[in-house]
Amino acid sequence: MGNMDTRAILIFLGIGLLAGFLAGLVVGGGNILLYLVWGVIGSFVGGFLFAQLKIDLKLNPIVTQIITSTVGAIIVVLIARLIGG
Repeated sequence: MGNMDTRAILIFLGIGLLAGFLAGLVVGGGNILLYLVWGVIGSFVGGFLFAQLKIDLKLNPIVTQIITSTVGAIIVVLIARLIGG
């Protein structure tokens, strides 16, 4: 049972890292730690946003999660830059 939890966490972090990297390509900048933070926070932001707007991409669940997390990460980066200057 603990093995599945570890695997799920690693998959979540991998998707977050990929989403953060893709967000970095779109908005520029970043490093591996920032990519991970952007992607993990972005997955929550994107998930909330897509749920509120009732957006269903009807794709493979992993692809859907990557897209959702990337959109969320882009939003997180843009808001952080607005706040941080």
